[in-house]
Amino acid sequence: MYRTLAYGALATCVIGALVGAEQQATFRGTSDAVRVFATVTDRDGRIVTTLSQNDFEVRDDGKPQPITLFDNSSQPIRLIVMLDVSGSMEGNLLLLRAASEQLFARLRPDDLARVGSFGREITIAPVFAHDAETLRRELPDSVSPDAPTPLWRAINQAMDTFGGEASEARRVILVLSDGKDSGPITFRERYVSQGEVIDRARRDDVMVYGIGMRSRGSQPIQPGIGPGGLQAALAADLPDPGLALVAEQTGGGYAEIRFGQDLGAAFAHIADELHSQYLLGFAPPKRDGKVHDIDVRLATRGLKPRARKSYVAPKDPSH
Repeated sequence: MYRTLAYGALATCVIGALVGAEQQATFRGTSDAVRVFATVTDRDGRIVTTLSQNDFEVRDDGKPQPITLFDNSSQPIRLIVMLDVSGSMEGNLLLLRAASEQLFARLRPDDLARVGSFGREITIAPVFAHDAETLRRELPDSVSPDAPTPLWRAINQAMDTFGGEASEARRVILVLSDGKDSGPITFRERYVSQGEVIDRARRDDVMVYGIGMRSRGSQPIQPGIGPGGLQAALAADLPDPGLALVAEQTGGGYAEIRFGQDLGAAFAHIADELHSQYLLGFAPPKRDGKVHDIDVRLATRGLKPRARKSYVAPKDPSH
């Protein structure tokens, strides 16, 4: 499930492609459409930005649908960056802050972002902002050594902050974490599951990106007795495997950053990818209020599309 990418070289290729390819809207149709944002990569993992509407096929529950909305120009984003400040992230704090600044530098004029963190508490900046200095001030500057990892509650709370705004901008959550979800710590905290996060992201049309890191706490993890204890210790500092699944289901990307790899390049790559996606749309064939599978396909061999896997159809009052 985990994928480790050499982001430094990849980010360079992406930036070159963006400079060389002039992105223009090809076709816009009805606003009554299911919107699907698709990332396309070649065999080497480079982002492809030069395809046309005829290169794509979109299927709803296995049946091809006419594409009524197509745009390959850069679309504005509403981005919430959620940073893990559990105790195991203590040694990663400086890397986290530096990488976030690379992300902020790549926001475009019509992009807006918020910064949040999760550990002993979940905090999210009160308003969206564009200015890099404003966003930088929201970055966490300390880690509580014994703080838990409320991963799913943090993503769920981040979705709350999008509210009911009518903006057509993509809703994106970028999560950086090194640990497994700790669940509720007190009886007052509501339990949120991975499945609930996926269901809500589908309903609210939210794309989740995940970056997993290995833990770098101040105290090394001590293995237990026997082979089982050693295996548990080796897995204890790995990120939650469910984060990759959430990203896959919502059309976002996931990467695991190992020691020595460039976290800043990974953040920069995500920003570049978000500005290089294709917007596809189709009229929902059934207005039944049910979950429908989405399958995006390409006519060109050797290219790989990535998009959300499902959506909730609008409900016709007559049904």
